[in-house]
Amino acid sequence: MDAERLKELLQRVQRGETDVDAALHSLENLPFEDLGFARVDHHRALRQGLGEVIFGQGKTPRQVAEIFGALRRQGSPVLATRVEPAAAAAILEVHPDAQHHEAARCVTWSDGPVPVTGAGTVLVVTAGTSDLPVAEEALVSARHMGNHAEQLIDVGVAGIHRLFEAGPTLRRAAVVIVIAGMEGALASVVGGFVRRPVIAVPTSVGYGASLGGLAALLGMLNSCATGVTVVNVDNGFGGAAAATRINRVG
Repeated sequence: MDAERLKELLQRVQRGETDVDAALHSLENLPFEDLGFARVDHHRALRQGLGEVIFGQGKTPRQVAEIFGALRRQGSPVLATRVEPAAAAAILEVHPDAQHHEAARCVTWSDGPVPVTGAGTVLVVTAGTSDLPVAEEALVSARHMGNHAEQLIDVGVAGIHRLFEAGPTLRRAAVVIVIAGMEGALASVVGGFVRRPVIAVPTSVGYGASLGGLAALLGMLNSCATGVTVVNVDNGFGGAAAATRINRVG
């Protein structure tokens, strides 16, 4: 239940198209629905502007599928991240019209196209092809949250001329999400190249001394480019959520 759907419900009551009991029935699971193993927050979109998202990691396939169904019953778009193949199969068995984004490890559902509410384009930039799973999570999440989102792949600092060739694309973006592993240098380069907000997402890509993404995380946190914002390791969803708040109109 988001603000627009609640407003529409109240207007139907005001016009006499929906009686009070029916409206109460629609709202009976606010602010949350208790499934026994989870309390699904149907009120979050009203409070935060973004609805609850299912983090699939650590949950059983049945749990993921049941939470997915509880969110879908409210009629708002549904996003599940870090979804293992077994959990994706469990969702699709009950919701065959849901979409499994295998590379992103996400499953989404919406009743028609998600309305674009972002002011401009969110551009997801990857240093290398190995960063694509995190970048795909960011791309799917950004679109789910109402952004027009595009992708620029494999423009890392080992071949920096590839990034400069894409200068016009970078400068047209409203927000840039930079996905990079190894030493994470790409975020600083992009941050020094564009005037738009840059959100850096370190990935766990790299050899031993990358320490599972810690080297990239520290490199991004210590960026000399002004105003680069950093989220957690491999957190493509978090990068998309931050970009959405920046890009949203109103």
